[in-house]
Amino acid sequence: MSNDLVEITHHQTFESLRQEEKGDEFWSARKLAKALEYNEYRNFLKVIGKAKESCKNSGHNTVDHFVDITEMIDIGKGGQRQVEDVKLSRYACYLIVQNGDPAKPVIANGQTYFAIQTRRQELADNRAFQQLKEGEKRLFLRNELCEHNKLLVETAQQAGVETPLDFAVFQNHGYKGLYGGLDAKGIHQRKGLKKSQKILNHMGSTELAANLFRTTQAEEKLRRDNIQGKNNANETHFEVGRKVRQTIEELGGTMPEDLPVAEKSVDQLKKEIRKSSIEEIL
Repeated sequence: MSNDLVEITHHQTFESLRQEEKGDEFWSARKLAKALEYNEYRNFLKVIGKAKESCKNSGHNTVDHFVDITEMIDIGKGGQRQVEDVKLSRYACYLIVQNGDPAKPVIANGQTYFAIQTRRQELADNRAFQQLKEGEKRLFLRNELCEHNKLLVETAQQAGVETPLDFAVFQNHGYKGLYGGLDAKGIHQRKGLKKSQKILNHMGSTELAANLFRTTQAEEKLRRDNIQGKNNANETHFEVGRKVRQTIEELGGTMPEDLPVAEKSVDQLKKEIRKSSIEEIL
């Protein structure tokens, strides 16, 4: 089986394990343990413990994300026995795979999957964000992307991406992964932008969000896995971009290179907002 098919299978498995109760989604720890290739549930409990600690350190209430339960399971010949299980939130699953063994392909894929899905849910649940107009969403996401790009630059430098040319190559690897092989120049041409127009300044909110996912997850993976060497950093950025693209495809979304170009640039939107603010004051 190819790597692509393995990753698709893993992503589908994660989503197929999702259950609902009274409108709330959750995962069974025992079922997730099997999907993450932990043969012994007691070994998986150690990972859950680390995830709970991460949850607590992040300022979240662990009981909101890890709910201990008992249930009856069939043991053959009509018999049943009681076992302990844990109902996990999406955020709990994210923390679990972050604390899992990254040497396992299913864990590595799960880290990207749950990180992206968690971030998507955070944005979906943010009422203030949803109430923004498209232009305002673009400004918000563009600013977020700008800040996270700074973090990515710092982390990439620690990995060995040192010169401006090195970083341009590094960024192009991320673009190629997300845009199906297109680098910055290729995206520029595909979008039909003029030479003076910057790619990021003419992206809609959906495309900006995809690039924000790519940036945040690339920065986190470089740092978490202590990636060293610019070639390894480039490959990591490409793989993260590719997995973000794969997730978009699995969700039935439009590929980023096929998303429409925003008519007004981010700079134009900023000027309009400043002008509107001044007029309101006057």
